[in-house]
Amino acid sequence: MLEFLPAVVRGIIASLLLALNTILLCSFLFCVALVKALPFALTQRLSLWLMNHTHEAWISNNKAWMQLVCRTRWHVQGLEGLDYQHSYLVTSNHQSWVDIMVLQYVLNRRIRPLKFFLKQELIWVPVIGLAWWALGFPFMKRYSKAYLEKHPEKKGKDLETTRKTCAKFRNNPVGIFNFVEGTRFTDAKHAQQQSPFRYLLKPKAGGIAFVLDAMGEQLQSIIDVTIHYPAGRPGFWDLLCGRVKDVVVRFEEVQIPAQFLGKNYEQDTAYRQEFQGWINQQWLDKDALLETLHREYPARP
Repeated sequence: MLEFLPAVVRGIIASLLLALNTILLCSFLFCVALVKALPFALTQRLSLWLMNHTHEAWISNNKAWMQLVCRTRWHVQGLEGLDYQHSYLVTSNHQSWVDIMVLQYVLNRRIRPLKFFLKQELIWVPVIGLAWWALGFPFMKRYSKAYLEKHPEKKGKDLETTRKTCAKFRNNPVGIFNFVEGTRFTDAKHAQQQSPFRYLLKPKAGGIAFVLDAMGEQLQSIIDVTIHYPAGRPGFWDLLCGRVKDVVVRFEEVQIPAQFLGKNYEQDTAYRQEFQGWINQQWLDKDALLETLHREYPARP
């Protein structure tokens, strides 16, 4: 442990280790991308296996430097029953960039590595687009409202294309991730939204609905995650410097209501209203849970 070192020194060491980990494993990942490009069933299976293990190795190495710079106290409940062989949609409240590292830290090798939907155009982003493609992130094709007004015959085609893209996950379990609030919580955003929740921003149901519309039948359930930092919302530099002393994480496996499968959120008004009501109720429950966690886990030295 490096807790005897000044926080800034720990931050520099952790930054170097994170950079080295990323460079080494991304370099290997780009080699895997060459294998993935070959149109053979054997190479496709091999590349998938290599991608998953490379992704998990990157997370494991990050866990190592996180443990090196700080002896964080983890207060985690609700992981029982998760299955590595199942596909899940993972949702969470969003307070900090640290949230992503927390989710990867706790869920690594319990379920498949987390992926999120990307716009199809992002595959052309230099370097990182190739990494996303190699890791098997699902790319979605979405048409703008202006485009659909000019080409009404294209309505529903974007979802159909995305469903075809997600068909590869039918025999390959996946963890799909979505921050329901769409952005990090800040007091300013909370006030601007006039959010009815004490600890949360208003949920954006469209993101989750799109995932369910595209691949709901392939998902085992939704893993609803609630994250609380007793000492306050940390920045990523705080994590690197080993200043995150306590992390509270609660997991709840939520079954996907059957009436929400096989629907189109954008075109079915009745479904959209019912789904928004369901998400709002989930958010009311999460806000109440955060209230409890704030009482049970106050800030401490």
